Amino acid sequence: MSKKPIIGGIILAAIIGVVFVGAQINPDNPENLKIDDSDVFHIRLADSSLYENGVYSEMFQIEKGVYKFRFVPNGDSPQKLSIKLLTESGVVLMDNHFELEGTLIDNGISSWYTWDYLSNDNMLKIDESQQVKIFVNPNGNLKGSVSISLSR
Repeated sequence: MSKKPIIGGIILAAIIGVVFVGAQINPDNPENLKIDDSDVFHIRLADSSLYENGVYSEMFQIEKGVYKFRFVPNGDSPQKLSIKLLTESGVVLMDNHFELEGTLIDNGISSWYTWDYLSNDNMLKIDESQQVKIFVNPNGNLKGSVSISLSR
């Protein structure tokens, strides 16, 4: 029995697999363009000199529910982020500090760091729909960017 059809079948299966996986991770694939509509707030801090006293602030509407802060940091992101959320009347809903921590990943061939902001409490419960003001303070340290979002 000839081994050529078997080898050809394996190669064909591998090509089909690569094409399928490539279509799934392709950024132009319409299925990959879904926007996360659960974000109620999003900012990418890149230059603290653009904000008053180096602190970013913004008003936005938030609905009743439970929310969580998410971050996309890198090694040059601020080591400490302070986030304060106030109602229009000035009541503090949250005043939290987040510290950047790198985790070394070593797979034997190469090594790299993953980065995340750690805090005692990352959750926020809103009891009623309202306008809120957020203050994000990179504490004077903004060599690299960081994206911050508040999601349901």
